[in-house]
Amino acid sequence: MRIVVTGASGNLGRAILARLAADGHDLVGVSRRAPEPTGVYAGVAWHEVDLSRDRAVRSLAPVLRDADAVVHLAWMLQPGHRERTMRRTNVDGARRVLEAVAATGVPHAIVVSSVGAYSPGPKDAAVDESWPTGGIHTSSYARHKAAVERLLDRVEDEHPELTVTRVRPALVFQRAAASEVARLFLGRIPPRLIGRLRLPIVPLPPRLWLQAIHADDLADGIARIVDRVPGGAFNLAADPVIAPRGVARLFGGRWLPVPASWLRALVALSWHLRLQPTAPGWLDLALEVPTMSTARAREELDWEPTVDARDAIIELLDGMADEAGEGASPSLRS
Repeated sequence: MRIVVTGASGNLGRAILARLAADGHDLVGVSRRAPEPTGVYAGVAWHEVDLSRDRAVRSLAPVLRDADAVVHLAWMLQPGHRERTMRRTNVDGARRVLEAVAATGVPHAIVVSSVGAYSPGPKDAAVDESWPTGGIHTSSYARHKAAVERLLDRVEDEHPELTVTRVRPALVFQRAAASEVARLFLGRIPPRLIGRLRLPIVPLPPRLWLQAIHADDLADGIARIVDRVPGGAFNLAADPVIAPRGVARLFGGRWLPVPASWLRALVALSWHLRLQPTAPGWLDLALEVPTMSTARAREELDWEPTVDARDAIIELLDGMADEAGEGASPSLRS
């Protein structure tokens, strides 16, 4: 099949291109800046399109013509202090892609959403894909993901001939993304310091339960969706769900429970002073999103993650310690 992947040069795109290429698909990559055509990026037909601009719909039309499916990944995580700039890519960009998909008659749109699209929910009981997707109102990332979910609702109503599949993954990690993740969330802090960080005591709020998935397992889920064209929504996450005590163990220490308000105040102050780039909304998101059930993906896609959630995080931390990246991609290179 001919598959068009937007945001194809980034963290998710790298793994998804590799998986789809292994299945023999004809791949087209859309990115604001095309990567060097080597490694996983070789053999992909690249088109440079800035989805934040109105002319993107016109630019995408010839790219999407005759495509069997579009996988939409393009997303901007920074600059956190300029939400309008991010929204032009995240929400307006998604709208433009969906307009181009509908206009060119592509039969299947696969949109990678996020656990961040979900409204606040329980940590000690897993929710399925029917949980409300209103986002976490203090997180710009979650607000944008929720806005895209509403776009998809509208597209499904207006274009019943189009199959829309929503993929809601947990935190996605891989070694090749270590340098990018460090730049986005640590700023000027050298990533090797975080990768090698070992603390005797790790202070964390009790609700900081995390789900994670390796990029290769996410890519496998996408590949199965491409082949089976199921429609609807799928949660994707690996086991186990990592409670605060488990997070502390990843850094070699013991968990010290602290009020969420203390940690949030520290994050907010350092963000407002521009000492680090992670907005306090990211902490709110981690504390409030529900634990996801992946039963539908396992039953309908025969999908099983191959990398333990803890190992996915360890791989990222090891990559940070080594300042690992992907030299061919402008967004992933170290």
